[in-house]
Amino acid sequence: MRNLFKFISAGAWACAALATCAHAQITFRDITQQAGIHFTHNNGATGKKYLPETMGSGCAFIDYDNDGYPDILLINGNNLVGAAVGSTMQLYHNNHNGTFTDVTAKSGLAVPLFGMGVAVGDYDNDGFDDIFVTALGQSHLFHNNGNGTFTDVTKAAGLWGPNEFSTSAAWVDYDRDGKLDLVIANYVQWTPQTDIFCTLDGSRKSYCTPEAYKGASVRLWHNLGNGKFEDATVKAGLFDRTAKSLGIAVADVNGDGWPDLIIANDTQPNKLYVNKTNGTFSENGVSSGIAFSEDGVARAGMGVDAVDYDRSGRPSILIGNFSNQMMALYHNEGNTLFVDEAPRSEVGRKSLLTLGFSCFFFDYDNDGWPDIFVANGHIENEIEKIQKRVKYAQPSHLFHNQGKGQFTEVTGDVGTALGTPRVARGAAYADIDNDGDLDLLITSNHSPAILLRNDGGTNKSLRIKLVGTKSNRDGIGAVVSLSAGSDKQTQMLRSGSGYLSASELVLTFGLAQHTQADEIEIRWPSGQVDHLKNVAAGETIAVKEGAGIAQSRPYNSPASATPSPTSRAKAGK
Repeated sequence: MRNLFKFISAGAWACAALATCAHAQITFRDITQQAGIHFTHNNGATGKKYLPETMGSGCAFIDYDNDGYPDILLINGNNLVGAAVGSTMQLYHNNHNGTFTDVTAKSGLAVPLFGMGVAVGDYDNDGFDDIFVTALGQSHLFHNNGNGTFTDVTKAAGLWGPNEFSTSAAWVDYDRDGKLDLVIANYVQWTPQTDIFCTLDGSRKSYCTPEAYKGASVRLWHNLGNGKFEDATVKAGLFDRTAKSLGIAVADVNGDGWPDLIIANDTQPNKLYVNKTNGTFSENGVSSGIAFSEDGVARAGMGVDAVDYDRSGRPSILIGNFSNQMMALYHNEGNTLFVDEAPRSEVGRKSLLTLGFSCFFFDYDNDGWPDIFVANGHIENEIEKIQKRVKYAQPSHLFHNQGKGQFTEVTGDVGTALGTPRVARGAAYADIDNDGDLDLLITSNHSPAILLRNDGGTNKSLRIKLVGTKSNRDGIGAVVSLSAGSDKQTQMLRSGSGYLSASELVLTFGLAQHTQADEIEIRWPSGQVDHLKNVAAGETIAVKEGAGIAQSRPYNSPASATPSPTSRAKAGK
């Protein structure tokens, strides 16, 4: 690993020896320019204060050419009225040396649209990940042709028609038939013609809250195979025209082996759709405790994620909210019941004055405990005139998981880049340089995107790429449990989470100072259960459903490296 800190004092050495201060070794370094990322989001603003101007757009990590290195996709907006301009989404190919090359033009993705979010998944199980881009208007499905190009197959797939204000999206095999289905969050019913005049000071126009507009239902597209989808929203029990949805997370909240859906709503109750295992869902937001704040208020939910952050074996839920509302950290108590721990934790206190859009769990220091990242930024550029303590551009939050359900904010301890105030919106994580730790990509509204490299960590990790056979090819929905010594972690490979964005489809398990994973159990969506034993740290393994490890590549080795001879992994019986 690059740039390891040299501990030149006894105090520094002592800190390095403690898991609670492992974060002090790490720096998130802004490498945007040197990496060759030159992207500025266009929100289409013309001074009319249209609601969509405030929402930003997302980003994704996608290894579109299967070379073992995640590439970058940045979603862009466009003009809201009048002719489209030249701003399109941008695809950057990872050159394996810390730099990226803009390949948008030759990829077929230079399509003008007011893009919002993105979901990555192999919907036709051909071995190459495809891209779904949500938009204000018509959303688009791009099929990966396997040769570095994409084809817009929206009409051919049966997805043409709905012109909605679509936000986040996620691929999920909700009926476990081996084909990825698509769930899409929709915000409100808005057009330039139906725009409403709102004001903060009684005279000048300001951005309206979503309360000024009617809601819109989430939409579920069922994968029929042969590249076709059908609208299953009503049949599945998801239709709800009161929703104003911005974030989607997929998790098995009750441990029955079926994926459930968590929807973050803005000024409307959050929803928890529990999978009934028969192609339908039941809505349990209120009864589960995630619909409202502790005082019974529907908050302005933005991004959402769900992870087992305390090694309970159950996923808990994180939701970003508006300023003066604090974030929500709903702990899973079992029996589909959740309690918001944020008001009693630093997560709540530190997030009270910030406006959190993208938020997710990721183990940035590889100590085996998922930490929390939040991308912050207000929607109103003159907010300080109304609320003196609330800023338009805001620093991100990084909360270090101390174990036992405790988090400490460490934004100021990981360099200056993460704490630089921004009008941040989307965010995603991936290991861009094959060194075993997770790097960050952040988008900002009407501003440049930034790429932050994770440098200086000393903990070990193991990365797992899943290859489904009976299950969907990406293994989305598989639950992986890993034991190293007395430490046991559980992760689900999931699409969605955060806000408008897609992180890499590889699982990274921090191992602290363990040199191997003693046991790994993989529960695939098909019902297949695979076991591995004694898998060495410091490598990325590809596990094929029912067949064990198909390939292993040590960190800091070329993508074409042969399987590692040091791995002692073997399929368990």
